[in-house]
Amino acid sequence: MAPEFNNRIRQVSFLLIVTALAIIVFKQLYIFFPGFLGALTLYILCRRYYFHLTEKRKWNKSLTAILFMVLFMACIVAPVYLALQMVFQKVTGIMDNPEQVNQAIAAISRQLREWTGQDLLTKEATADMGKKAAGFIPAILNSSAMMLGNLLMILFLAYFMFKNGRSMERTIDDFIPLKHKNIDLLADETCGMVRANALGIPLISLIQGLVALLGYWVVGIEDFVLLGLITGFCAFFPVIGTALIWLPLVIFLFSKGESGKAIGLAAYSVTVIGNIDYVARITFLQKVGNVHPVITILGLIAGLKLFGFWGFIFGPLLISYLMLLVRIYKNEFSGSRSEPVKTTE
Repeated sequence: MAPEFNNRIRQVSFLLIVTALAIIVFKQLYIFFPGFLGALTLYILCRRYYFHLTEKRKWNKSLTAILFMVLFMACIVAPVYLALQMVFQKVTGIMDNPEQVNQAIAAISRQLREWTGQDLLTKEATADMGKKAAGFIPAILNSSAMMLGNLLMILFLAYFMFKNGRSMERTIDDFIPLKHKNIDLLADETCGMVRANALGIPLISLIQGLVALLGYWVVGIEDFVLLGLITGFCAFFPVIGTALIWLPLVIFLFSKGESGKAIGLAAYSVTVIGNIDYVARITFLQKVGNVHPVITILGLIAGLKLFGFWGFIFGPLLISYLMLLVRIYKNEFSGSRSEPVKTTE
């Protein structure tokens, strides 16, 4: 009895030491955690094609990994960088001309006061919004070094993930203390959610942004391209995201006396921009995985605080994992054979 007890004490002590060291290492490298998540996303999205090229077509592993990273830079990083540059340049120009912004806010405030009888946009609230907006751009620019560091980390880690993918997956399988069928459930859920969030949600946002851009152009709004881009970014938040852009535009058009354009844009936004999300989900988005909007919203709230930009992908995955792990626990320890909770539809 005593040797067994001593062995358990040694085992627990060893696990505590390993856990403490893991926490220390994670705390020191947390700044690069988004880079790890980005590399994992790239690996999950491309692993099937990579193994097809290297194992069936006998392509060189190192060169194929480099090819995938070059495609990642050309197809994702470069367009996002150009879009952000366009937005930042325009926003910087607006910040240099605050009088124009103040006039627009004053016009919207007058219109809201006329409709509601309440002064919703007071001078104090407007000034506070201006201070926050003025501090937002420098904060983004100051984080550029961190973003560059995480981009390099993505490329560095993705290279070795691709090159040593099979052995890495076997090692992970050995470390996870679950039955093989539950490990497969975790793997399937991870791949499905990553594909759905890394491909499906950006695809919906792109479609909504383009549809919104078309509507802004038809109505005759200035800077319709910029506003379409911003609408696409806001569309990452389902249900309410696009309204954060088109609703103020409608109010602004009413304040200028352009009621016809305002009514037209409102009708277009509600019927077309708002419903394109639903249409996309029930058609081709089913092929990559359709995440329920409730899971997306809750996941974004948690994920953006934890992971930054990559919270768009791994935030909903956290919610799905919570539901899945509860069911796996029942399968592992209670003998239940029920199917795992489905978090997509």
